Amino acid sequence: MIHSIQKIPGLVLGIFAIGLIVLTSGQFGAATKIERKPIAPPPYIERMSFGYQESIADIMWIRAIQDFDYCDQEIAAKVCVNNSWLYKMLDTVTNLSPHFRTPYAAGALALTVIISDIDGATKIFDKGVKEFPNDWPILYRAAYHYLYEVKDKKRAAELLIQAGQNGAPPWVFSLAGRLYSDSGHLDLAQSLLAEMKRNNQDPVLIKRLEDKIESLKSSGQ
Repeated sequence: MIHSIQKIPGLVLGIFAIGLIVLTSGQFGAATKIERKPIAPPPYIERMSFGYQESIADIMWIRAIQDFDYCDQEIAAKVCVNNSWLYKMLDTVTNLSPHFRTPYAAGALALTVIISDIDGATKIFDKGVKEFPNDWPILYRAAYHYLYEVKDKKRAAELLIQAGQNGAPPWVFSLAGRLYSDSGHLDLAQSLLAEMKRNNQDPVLIKRLEDKIESLKSSGQ
């Protein structure tokens, strides 16, 4: 009985923290359905997790995937303001649970492919590469981002080589060598699209990447 009582404060704090996440991740205007405006988590929320980091990270991840396509402010056609709401959600999730792979692999891809939050995607991919240096799908997707969005061929080639050294198909090495040619952009984008389709990736992601590939073809890159 004494031990149970001693556990109550921690449990209450945990429930409070989880409730805070639900509230701060809610939407204004939900009742009227006129405007949806998810609220970003408060800074340093990991310091208020009271030992429930993993549970809070799970809840926030579930909330984030409900609005993968949400853009705080569109600064150009299909280009979201940097460090968007989705970035802040993913950054908090990965701070709470650094070894939670999916936000790096899928979340960073959503940032770059769906809403084009370039700075946010770069930060999440960099965190993912640091946490999972031997995970070739993350490395491969990061290479796409660095080539197509950041326009950093050198970094993209480094990531492709690192992916090849950790289990990616052998052709990534030759692709890395072609990144300095005009065809390299389209080759990498089409290869990523094929990989996403093989792994039954989110159809929204696939459709957005297909649109980007059409844009590449139209621009002659």
